[in-house]
Amino acid sequence: MSVQTKGSPCEDTTALRAEILRLKAERDAIIVAHNYQRDEVQAIADAVGDSFALARLCASARQAVIVFCGVHFMAESAKILSPEKTVLLPESGAGCPMADMAGADDLRAWKQEHPAAAVVCYINSSAAVKAESDICCTSSNAVAVVRSLAEQEVLFVPDQNLGQYVALQVPEKKIHLWPGYCITHHRLTTGDVAAARQAVPGALLLVHPETRPEIWQQADFVGSTKQIIDFAAQSPASQFIIGTEMGVFWKLRQNSPGKSFYLLAPGLVCPNMKRTTLTSVRDALAKNQNIIEPAKEVSAAAKTALTRMLAIG
Repeated sequence: MSVQTKGSPCEDTTALRAEILRLKAERDAIIVAHNYQRDEVQAIADAVGDSFALARLCASARQAVIVFCGVHFMAESAKILSPEKTVLLPESGAGCPMADMAGADDLRAWKQEHPAAAVVCYINSSAAVKAESDICCTSSNAVAVVRSLAEQEVLFVPDQNLGQYVALQVPEKKIHLWPGYCITHHRLTTGDVAAARQAVPGALLLVHPETRPEIWQQADFVGSTKQIIDFAAQSPASQFIIGTEMGVFWKLRQNSPGKSFYLLAPGLVCPNMKRTTLTSVRDALAKNQNIIEPAKEVSAAAKTALTRMLAIG
């Protein structure tokens, strides 16, 4: 059940790393990478983290250029929070199927059906959807965000699984759920849990709240990628079954040497997150390509929702 990510194809890794570091210095750039990125991409990054940590970092980064090794909505959020900076997405085709499940027009119609409700928008969404929302959240602070609202009714978009997790933690509020989901996390089944527990008896099960409720209800710990990594490092346990995208294994092994990690099920891979390679990072810097420029008409409102999220912590 152990897993190892694959390296970038073709080009020599040592030469690529050297070229990236040179270009980074020349461009006054910072490279940030999500915890789901390839091992070698995380290794070259100045910062690796979950969506919340990277959003906060990008909002305060001093460098002129941000190279965001992630998916489109992440780089878009970085640009919205730092409009004066150049934000590059190494792979222009790295999108998020969950984000594509919610559109601004449909959200506006949903808001009309519930005029008293606050709209909480998971960061895995487009700038246009963020602009229609009162506040954003990430998996690490979604419960705190919903609790912070004065409104007793909430529209939670687009992840139904994270929304159900929040609803269980905040039963005093009425939470309406958008029918979106992460295609990678959503495919996990209770059969996967049973098989993993049988294969590694006694191991703790750590899962992401984007998994189905019947999965996270069986977990020993539920949290964001950073929270999972931190929990494993602080736990006295030595074996862990991991129920999130395989990219977290790079930092799990770095932060918890001597401990063993097992992927909950085969196929816990986000193809979009794995698009980014050292070659595409180099090319983004060298050619100044894949510049992220959200529509100006939505950026201001989207920034308000993101800034409110960052204030919650």
